[in-house]
Amino acid sequence: MPTEVLGLTREELRQLAASWGEPAYRGSQLYHALYAERRFDLASLSNLPKQLRARLAEEASVGLPGIEHCYLATDGTIRYVLRLSDGQRIETVFMPDGDLPEERLPGEPRGRQTLCLSTQAGCAVNCHFCATAQLGLLRNLTAGEIVGQLLLALEENRPRLRPQTNVVLMGQGEPLLNYENVVRAVGLMADPNGMNLSLRHITLSTAGIVPGIRRLAGEPVRPRLAVSLNASSNEQRSQIMPINKKYPLEELLAACRDYPLRPGERLTFEYVLLGGFNDTPEDARRLIRLLSGLRAKVNLIAWNPVPELPYRAPRPDDVSKFQKVLTTNDLNAFLRRPRGQDVFAACGQLALLAVNTASETSASAPA
Repeated sequence: MPTEVLGLTREELRQLAASWGEPAYRGSQLYHALYAERRFDLASLSNLPKQLRARLAEEASVGLPGIEHCYLATDGTIRYVLRLSDGQRIETVFMPDGDLPEERLPGEPRGRQTLCLSTQAGCAVNCHFCATAQLGLLRNLTAGEIVGQLLLALEENRPRLRPQTNVVLMGQGEPLLNYENVVRAVGLMADPNGMNLSLRHITLSTAGIVPGIRRLAGEPVRPRLAVSLNASSNEQRSQIMPINKKYPLEELLAACRDYPLRPGERLTFEYVLLGGFNDTPEDARRLIRLLSGLRAKVNLIAWNPVPELPYRAPRPDDVSKFQKVLTTNDLNAFLRRPRGQDVFAACGQLALLAVNTASETSASAPA
């Protein structure tokens, strides 16, 4: 069976080259070709000796996911439905620059793309307002399958890439329930010898897996942390997020308060506003008390419609009132615009849903 090289570290590829009787630096060349240059045809790597190229073509493989569907939204967002080697399907979202200025980091210019990656096929956490929960957990993704989504989407959009790439681990799955593979993937993304993404531009979103948060706090290479909060009391949160019964707000926020932040870094708390459920000014005031003393910001997300789920989007006036309560009490709060909502690419909509073929584009994204 061929050796899968996607997902291997630079040192592991150096060891592979040495085990084949080649100088270790050949492994470094292969690593750079894969992750920095996005060259996936091993037989065409002309900087490697012909004999090594032939062996790589025969005994190694680059397991990029295959594109099953590619849906183009009216705002330019692309939702990829990808098929993995075993037939499982996942989703990846490519968002060209379009966020509001206040949603960028201080001093950060326009000129970026954001990639939303899946870390599992399906999800076991069962947040009741999220479409992915309807799939259940199918399996964890390997580190190679996680970074493969990023490499594929960047390559598909190569002609129109901007200088900066942001990655959010917010697609299908709970990243901290696939801990080892996710941390390995983040290390590959951030390695200056390869993909060279800044850790300040990689964000991991969790539903609140407390042991995972505490473990992540000790990693030398770790992304920014976002916590999907969505409620301001245990009673309310447990109704929509069963994980709260295992890791209630007191334990979750204690882990957040202990989490080490780098200079200029803030914790992000995501709050999905469900119309008539958690969107009142009193909810906002409880949220202020809950986050008191934390170096944090809140991303407000008006619930994106999902077929067959018993929720409704909040009224715009209620969203404005909620945000005003937070900001007037010195809590940074930003309303996130939905991206790709018309092709089920927005937050909480990733459930492999089919879209009218009029919204489907070819496998290669438009330039």
